[in-house]
Amino acid sequence: MKRTIKLTLSLSEIVYDIQNKTYLTGRSLKDEKSDHGHIANMQANDDDENAAQILRSVTMACAILRNRLSEYLSDGDSNSDNASVEAGEDLQLTLKMPSNFNDSVSKTIGEAAHQFIVATAVADWFAITARGETSDYAPIADAALRTLEEALNKRSRPLRAEASA
Repeated sequence: MKRTIKLTLSLSEIVYDIQNKTYLTGRSLKDEKSDHGHIANMQANDDDENAAQILRSVTMACAILRNRLSEYLSDGDSNSDNASVEAGEDLQLTLKMPSNFNDSVSKTIGEAAHQFIVATAVADWFAITARGETSDYAPIADAALRTLEEALNKRSRPLRAEASA
């Protein structure tokens, strides 16, 4: 019998993490750079154009994630469009795992999925706002994806049924 894992990622947490990482990255460059306008533009905020780009990047990261998780997804949708995720909604995926899936890594799946989406969106953001200066996030996204795929393949050791007396 398959095991069900419901993965719920808070979009507000993802957006906050993206904004925080871009802020901290920009702040760390203040000592090295004198172009304060450029540094300010690196830092994502809630302005309409920034929010729209962040949500578009998150949407693409989610599409990549769904593609990688497709073997396990049970909530398939045969419809397609180009609408981005909307602010305030949570990202939900239902995974159908084999009966011997090791439940102890369920949280790892959620954390790795979060990290992948955030790092992918930040890499996309910096490709637009700070081209060539911050290439650290694409490898972080790749590492998160490897962690996710490793966790998906964890299995529990079989247990011998106890003999009844």
